[in-house]
Amino acid sequence: MKNQIDTGDAETLAINSLVFLAEDGELLARFLALTGVSADEIRTAAGEPGFLAGVLQFYLGHEPTLMRYCEATGTDPAHFQEALRLLPGGREDI
Repeated sequence: MKNQIDTGDAETLAINSLVFLAEDGELLARFLALTGVSADEIRTAAGEPGFLAGVLQFYLGHEPTLMRYCEATGTDPAHFQEALRLLPGGREDI
């Protein structure tokens, strides 16, 4: 098992995380309320720079949601922070 992830892994994690929350009405409602994106705008917004980083930040901002995803998918929670640094709009030094 590799310890580090690359940009492709980061994008995949963010997309899978978006799918996970889209399949949960309560999570989706909270995400939409926090981002101001409407349900019919998600597909378009997902292609915008910074959106996928925002998805990861949504999870990182609420540990119970993060842990729910990680437990359901077998994902290491540390990968979220690593992935965030790799995605446009997610780097802390910008």
